[in-house]
Amino acid sequence: SSSLTEVTVFIKRLRRKTDLSNMAKTMRIVLNNNSKVTVLRTDLHAVINQGFVDMPGNLFQKKSRKPDELQNDTEIKCLNDLMSLLAPSTDIRVLLNCVSSNLQAFVIQPSRNKEEFRKLAADFQLRWNFLLSAVSKAMTLNYADSFG
Repeated sequence: SSSLTEVTVFIKRLRRKTDLSNMAKTMRIVLNNNSKVTVLRTDLHAVINQGFVDMPGNLFQKKSRKPDELQNDTEIKCLNDLMSLLAPSTDIRVLLNCVSSNLQAFVIQPSRNKEEFRKLAADFQLRWNFLLSAVSKAMTLNYADSFG
């Protein structure tokens, strides 16, 4: 049974690596096209700034939120950091380094032990996926050109 567990873990890692590789290839194609990057940036800013993202508590309206709540929205900071780097001909490694730096700052460094790391990592992943799903949904429902 231990070898079955090892095989299962290996297969999951291989799938993640393959998925990441395919995503990187796709992103390189998009990042090398000036018009696609410009349209994507415009659509992202429009969806977020116009409040089309359907999120509990409206995470993007900073004026009405308490400062301590904003500090806890690490996924919003990560998305804003990525959007600020998104430009025509941006190397995908720059975007990956940004994600890596944010994970280091918001998940890895604050963890004092393995259990706290698992909790922070799971929480971040859940909120990050929820945010990206909400942004994708908003862009799709608003017929954003970058989703055409």
